Amino acid sequence: MSRPLVISDCDEVLLYMIAPFKDWLAEGQGVDFNMVGNDFGESMRWQKTGELVEPAEIWGFLRGFFDTEMHRQGPIPGAVEAIGALSEHADVVILTNLTDRHREMRFAQLAGHGIHARVFTNQGPKGPALKTIVEEYAPSRAIFIDDLAQHLKSAGDTVPHVRRLHLCGEPMLADRIACAHKAGDAHARIDSWADALPWLIGELTKEPEDA
Repeated sequence: MSRPLVISDCDEVLLYMIAPFKDWLAEGQGVDFNMVGNDFGESMRWQKTGELVEPAEIWGFLRGFFDTEMHRQGPIPGAVEAIGALSEHADVVILTNLTDRHREMRFAQLAGHGIHARVFTNQGPKGPALKTIVEEYAPSRAIFIDDLAQHLKSAGDTVPHVRRLHLCGEPMLADRIACAHKAGDAHARIDSWADALPWLIGELTKEPEDA
């Protein structure tokens, strides 16, 4: 019988992203980052003029950060230990929305923090990529973890039998983003690994009639 499978996002689930991105922008890019509501597109302004950074330039900064600054990203508290504990019960893989050329960089980055897991890259909604991963592993059961409601909805629409946890470990974002659990697109919303790990292990170890 195949093992269970955990598919986890990386940024704001395993590693901080917005906080080091904000610091990098302020230090050398002439940009201030401050979340306005939950609109990422209105979060970045030029320091000299106060004008909004245009969407194309935002994407350019994001690419630049992942090209050269991933070393700034540190683990969300409890994430490394939780992935180690989950690995005792299931296969663990990473599904991250980065370009394919960043796959090995992300693998090495996570390994450097003690998370040794296969990395899948993706662009856009994660449901189709998740379906491909689940079909390859054919697990006895599967859980998907992400910080963004739209990806959890995509997962629910595409592979509804996969259990879904909404987890955002970044306090700057957690209270601002839409909640997939409230929307009915996740089975739970838990923003700390200390609380998430017992829920996840419980899901992985349920008897078939309880799943």
